[in-house]
Amino acid sequence: RFPGDKFQAVANSFEAHDKMVEAGYMLPFLGAIGTFELYSLWLLFKGWEQEVNRDAGDFFLGKQFLPKEPEKEKDMRLKELENGRLAMFAFSGIVTQAAITGKTWPFF
Repeated sequence: RFPGDKFQAVANSFEAHDKMVEAGYMLPFLGAIGTFELYSLWLLFKGWEQEVNRDAGDFFLGKQFLPKEPEKEKDMRLKELENGRLAMFAFSGIVTQAAITGKTWPFF
């Protein structure tokens, strides 16, 4: 649960989301996600016009952390892709469980 007295009366995760939106705490998240999506759209148009050459999902961030050897870099990219998929699958399970049971996460 979120700390603070005003969040303790929330019945479930969906209601917690609505309360956070009403309180205005979600606006910074919306701004950050919107900024990232605009950058993604800009890269899409630049790629469409052949001005930028990039792989799918490559936002030119964090390449300095990849291994320098091509085979290890390919392996690391695959690991990142699989971890991202696993995280999305886990989060969708949490949301589905919250919708079905009506309880807060972690459902204890």
